[in-house]
Amino acid sequence: MTRAFITGLSGPTLTSEERAFLADAAPWGIILFKRNVEAPDQLRRLISEAREAVGDGPVPVLIDQEGGRVQRLGPPHWPVYPPGAAYGRLYDESCACGLRAARLGARLIAADLAALGIDVGCLPIADVPVAGADGVIGDRAYGVEPAKVSAIAAAIAEGLMEGGVLPVLKHLPGHGRATADSHTNLPVVSADRDLLEVSDFQAFRPLAQLPLGMTAHVVFTALDPGAPATNSPIIIGQVIRGSIGFAGALMSDDISMGALTGTIGERTRAAIAAGCDLVLHCNGEFDEMRLVAEAAPMLGGAAARRTASAVASRRAPAEIDHAAARREFSALMGQEMVAS
Repeated sequence: MTRAFITGLSGPTLTSEERAFLADAAPWGIILFKRNVEAPDQLRRLISEAREAVGDGPVPVLIDQEGGRVQRLGPPHWPVYPPGAAYGRLYDESCACGLRAARLGARLIAADLAALGIDVGCLPIADVPVAGADGVIGDRAYGVEPAKVSAIAAAIAEGLMEGGVLPVLKHLPGHGRATADSHTNLPVVSADRDLLEVSDFQAFRPLAQLPLGMTAHVVFTALDPGAPATNSPIIIGQVIRGSIGFAGALMSDDISMGALTGTIGERTRAAIAAGCDLVLHCNGEFDEMRLVAEAAPMLGGAAARRTASAVASRRAPAEIDHAAARREFSALMGQEMVAS
């Protein structure tokens, strides 16, 4: 049995405290950050030791590797990838080329991840930014039209899955209108529901069958003025599961972020009570990790079925000529690769 949380780790090597914690707490998964990364062999060793410590089960390993500003693996050991907006610009010139580049870029990212033992990539994002929004999404977004965003996000998700890596759809039901960075403050969106339905939520609907999704720490006053989406049974039940129709396993965004209030244990319980299947805790601070584990339930019921289904949907990587794929990708992206 595993617990309904995903944990970070403190650094590039597994400490004895963390080893004992992983064995006892049995998290569903592990998420990696730049602090955990030095070199390929070191990272493979860390992943292997962490999985061995947890023991039974697949123990998914996650990482944010969108490209641009959000890329945990980079030079000198891994390539630089362009931000999401670069695919959107190419899409505007040629829809077919934009979608091909997005899918190919994700396929190459998947190859980088799979070679390390990482089997979940925290992308694509389907957030639709608007004028005046905080820059936390910014050029991570694929565009400002829901249909375009959905199309590029779907291509990225397929590229990841072709490479044997599960995608995570971010940030349900939409972070594009947020006028604050939820890493530090709680964003409040006052748009009416009709507008949200045809813009923000619409971008997620064609992606509703993806295996994993992540919530937004954003308050939508037209839906639930008292709680951000992560902690709102109304938003998760009526919008994410209802109007959008997302059927996959749902994880919270990082519960240590400044947008949320209360103790780490209270945040964990609130996210689970609202309908999150998994709680994500990222900062690697050991005292907080223990509090999350104490508050997170064992996976059961619908949450266990959805997480098991997500893991089972992972495919064996399709054959690819990596050198040819990288040449094609660079040719498609042109100046965008230089700018990155």
